[in-house]
Amino acid sequence: MEAETARMLLEPETLALIDSMPPYEEIEPLSFGSRLRAQGLDGGLVAAVLTQAELRHKARAKLGEFADGMLFTREGLEQATRLSVAARHARRYAAAGCERVADLTAGLGVDAMTMSALGLPVVAFERDEATALLADHHLRHWRDSVVVHADSMSTVRDVPGVDAIFADPARRTGRGRRHDPRDYSPPLDEVLALRDQFPALGVKVGPGIPHDALPSASHGPVEAQWVSVDGDVVEAGLWCGPLAQREGHAALVIHGDEAHEIAGDPVHGEMGGLGEYLYEPDGAVIRAGLVGPLGDSIGAHLVDPTIAYLTSDSQVSTPFARGYRVLESMPYSTSRLAKALRAREVGRVEIKKRGIDVTPERLRPQLKLRGTEAATVVLTRVAGRHTALLVEPLPR
Repeated sequence: MEAETARMLLEPETLALIDSMPPYEEIEPLSFGSRLRAQGLDGGLVAAVLTQAELRHKARAKLGEFADGMLFTREGLEQATRLSVAARHARRYAAAGCERVADLTAGLGVDAMTMSALGLPVVAFERDEATALLADHHLRHWRDSVVVHADSMSTVRDVPGVDAIFADPARRTGRGRRHDPRDYSPPLDEVLALRDQFPALGVKVGPGIPHDALPSASHGPVEAQWVSVDGDVVEAGLWCGPLAQREGHAALVIHGDEAHEIAGDPVHGEMGGLGEYLYEPDGAVIRAGLVGPLGDSIGAHLVDPTIAYLTSDSQVSTPFARGYRVLESMPYSTSRLAKALRAREVGRVEIKKRGIDVTPERLRPQLKLRGTEAATVVLTRVAGRHTALLVEPLPR
C-alpha cells in the first residue's frame, strides 16, 4: 500500500464509509463498486474501500471484533499476531514489571495495542510509511504509546525509558517464507544482540525454527515456546531474561477459551509395540520436541523412533494430543487397505499420514470406496514397517 492510499483511508469521510458498509460476505464487489462510483467516488478510493471490507472480513479469524475498527494491508494482516496470543505476549511484559516496551517491528500494531491496553507504554517502530500511518491510527486511544516511522535497529538504543524489547521480524518476501533466521528482517542474531542492553527481550519467530538456531542462556534464562491455536501451529516465541517463565522448551495449546501448556527438555521418548490406542500430538508439542515428555506424562510410548505418534493400551484424555482407538492394523498396501475398507462398507475416508510417501488425494480414488460408512485411516511406520491403521477418533 502506498502512503498516499493510507492517508486517503484515514480521512474521516472514508472511515465513515468503510464503517457503514454491509458485511463483506453480503457484498457483490462489481455492482457495489459501480454504485459507489455512480455516487461520484474516485475509482481508486472505491477499490481501496472494497479491499478494506475484504481484509476486515478475513481479519476476524485472527482478531475477532477488534478487526471491525481497524485498517489493513495484506502483508500486515498476514504477519499480525492473533489477538488471543498477543494478549498473552502483553501479560508477560506486565508480569515482568516492564515499564516501557519498544516494539521493533510494529506492523499494524496489534501487539502494541494489547500491551497499551494493559497500561504499558509502547514505542512502536515501523519502517513502512503506510503501515506506520495505520498503526498510529490503531494506537490513537493510548496517549502514552507512540508510533515512530524509522528503522528501529539504528535508533532503539537511544530511546529514553525503554527497558524491554519485542520484535516480530518479517519472515516473508515475494518469493515466499524465510525459514533461515539469518534471513529475517531484521536478522534474528541482530535482535538477540540487544540483550546486552535490554535483558527483557521477546521475539516472535517462525514455528519451523531449527532448535540449533535458538539462543543460548549466556545472557540469562531463555524460554522457547511454540503456540498452536485450534490445531494450527501459529508461532514460536523466544522469551529472554525476566520474560522467561521457565528455561527450556514449552508448548502452549489453545482451543477456544482454554489454554494448556506443557514444558520440559526435548528428549527422545521410549519406543514399544502398538497398543489399543493411538495418540497424535499437537503440532506445537511436536515442534517443541516434547513428544517424549508428553508420552511419559500419559503413560504412552512411540510407535517408531522417527515418528511422532504415541501409543498405549490405556485410554487417556489430554489437551496435547488427539486420541484414536485402533480397530485394525495391517502392513500397508493399496490393495490390502482397499479390501479392509470394503469389508467395513466404508464410502468416506479421512486419510492421515506420517512417515510414508503417499499423497492422500491420489490414494483415495485408488481405494474405489463404495459404502455408507466413514472411517479414519492412519498411514505410518510402526517399528520401521509401513503400516495402515484403521482407527476411531475418541471424544475430545
